[in-house]
Amino acid sequence: MPFNLNLLRMKTIVLLMAISLFYNVLWAQPEKQNVAKVILLRDSLFWTAYNKCDVEHLQQFFADDVEFYHDRGGLTVGLQNLISDLRKNLCGNDNLRLRREAIEGTVKVYLLQDAGVTYGALISGEHVFYVSEREKNERLDGYGKFTDVWVLRDDVWKMSRILSYDHGPAPYLNKRKVVKLPENILDQLTGQYVAPHSGVCKVQREADLLHLLIGDQKFILCAQSDSMFFVKDRDLTFEFFKSPKGDISKMIVRENGNVVEEALRQN
Repeated sequence: MPFNLNLLRMKTIVLLMAISLFYNVLWAQPEKQNVAKVILLRDSLFWTAYNKCDVEHLQQFFADDVEFYHDRGGLTVGLQNLISDLRKNLCGNDNLRLRREAIEGTVKVYLLQDAGVTYGALISGEHVFYVSEREKNERLDGYGKFTDVWVLRDDVWKMSRILSYDHGPAPYLNKRKVVKLPENILDQLTGQYVAPHSGVCKVQREADLLHLLIGDQKFILCAQSDSMFFVKDRDLTFEFFKSPKGDISKMIVRENGNVVEEALRQN
């Protein structure tokens, strides 16, 4: 069989291209993972400062030419303008604080490259916000999506573009567990209660559940214990108390942990 030099050269070139592609893929994956780790760390540090309302610390995360796009608050351009807005809005009221929490599983990082060289990264996800007011329990307040562009400048990652959008009410995530109570325990709680704001409240048992009727409103009360009940779609609890004689005397209603009604049992 005659020796074909051109064929050998072609096979060698194809082999080298395959090896090069193979190593590029192997190299790209660790780089993507490493950049993602850095961005996630920077993102975490940023939100930690945000939740503490530490404006001085927040400044280090923004590029001088930062642009902040908000679907309700408009556009803010430039570092000094953004810091001024943070001081006035986020941290302007000592009686009220906002805490942000990412929704697990939604945060993703994507590389931004030019000719194979990474110059930035994009991070996006969904988050919820909690409000704390003086002498009140923290409450879930809102939901939104975010997309941030981080750029590498002088070997430091900084946010260059910030998009905050799709804001709305936060979906309530019920973390309480339902327990099943005997019917005789439930029957002890049934009856008519009178509250200052809601008026007459009727507690009835239907099968193994309690139902609360207030006018034309009906709430299904799920048992957390033999005295504590809750509804599944909002942070609303109902706690039953006994008198010294051992019979049920009243029902305390709390929303977001704060007492909103004290209903006395009538029969």
